[in-house]
Amino acid sequence: MEALDLRLPGHTSGKVREAWEIGDHRRLLVTTDRLSAFDRVVGLVENKGQVLNQLSAWWFDKTRDIVANHVIAVPDPQAMVVVDATPLPVEVVVRGRLTGSTSTSLLPRYQQGERLLYGYTLPDGLSDHGPLPEPLITPTTKAEKGQHDEPITCDEVIERGLVEAGLWAEVQKVALAVFERGTSVAADAGFVLADTKYEFGLAPDGSLVLIDEVHTPDSSRFWDVESLEQRLAEGKGPESFDKEPVRLALKATGYRGDGPPPELAAEVWQATTDRYVDLYQDLTGLAFEPGERPIAPRVEANIARYLNDHPSSDPLTG
Repeated sequence: MEALDLRLPGHTSGKVREAWEIGDHRRLLVTTDRLSAFDRVVGLVENKGQVLNQLSAWWFDKTRDIVANHVIAVPDPQAMVVVDATPLPVEVVVRGRLTGSTSTSLLPRYQQGERLLYGYTLPDGLSDHGPLPEPLITPTTKAEKGQHDEPITCDEVIERGLVEAGLWAEVQKVALAVFERGTSVAADAGFVLADTKYEFGLAPDGSLVLIDEVHTPDSSRFWDVESLEQRLAEGKGPESFDKEPVRLALKATGYRGDGPPPELAAEVWQATTDRYVDLYQDLTGLAFEPGERPIAPRVEANIARYLNDHPSSDPLTG
């Protein structure tokens, strides 16, 4: 993605987003085409930023009857203006399936005989990648840049004073309700919502809001239902509609995140683009129509128009 030169104060840059403070408790978020894997940016996926931005905005709208969110406006296909909320210090991971491959995942630990996981006691006899008896909330701390998130239990969230007990009870109730909505919509579109990550924050008035992004290929794991049973019968993992083509191609080269990533074939990146776009279209029922290029002038013009129509009481300085 081309560099943006928005002359606004308070700029911060993440792996896949750029953010600016724009006054009146507002923040501008621009979702880039950068793709991260192995805790680093490994390349660009065409139109990824627009898919993430538009899909997340769609989900925010579909769940606003459950919980308020931080979106104020979507002035560009790749940008949001949001309430500058204070994030809670935990990320809320909700799992509906026994899956995963890392040391914090449920499946490898369950296969090794563990039954008490994240404070939950799981029964014997669960199948690999199969449904859990009920969705489980497995929170993590929000690690400092360059560090890994720390998995904790719901009880530890309160015991360590990360979130007050009453607020944490509300967060859990809301997270499960949003996950249920996501599971239902995904099923209607031919997908399993295996697990997801939610972030919550407190608005300036102290109310709970859903922030970051919701049910996108970067925050959630969607599996294709049509191929699921056959792939599992063949000993293969589920077909995921996310950055899996890039991740698998990098693994095939032996890359594990050390040093600059190797170059990958163009078809690998195209396959990833296709999965992002297909997921968007299947979930929403809308045709994906990317904004005009080049990206930077378009975004900057749309943001300038928004700021002109919705001026802040705080002066913007360049």
